[in-house]
Amino acid sequence: MVAVCDENLIGQVLKEGKLRIEIKESFYKGAIVSIQEAIEEIKKATIANIIGNEVIKAAIRSKLIHESVVLYISGIAHAQIIKV
Repeated sequence: MVAVCDENLIGQVLKEGKLRIEIKESFYKGAIVSIQEAIEEIKKATIANIIGNEVIKAAIRSKLIHESVVLYISGIAHAQIIKV
């Protein structure tokens, strides 16, 4: 499993209607890497939790996700990948 987010989102809480996502440092903060390094880690993962407009754009460009599966919460993109 890999959890990836745009660095500037660490510690934020996103709310929209009944949806609420807390971008906890304990879950998301690990090594700070480039977008391309993050994409390479996502490619290797069987489960990926991805949040942030920049990393989601890169995942779409890399054909790891389709834009139709992206959920927006307070204008911030979020998607999950599960490979079976």
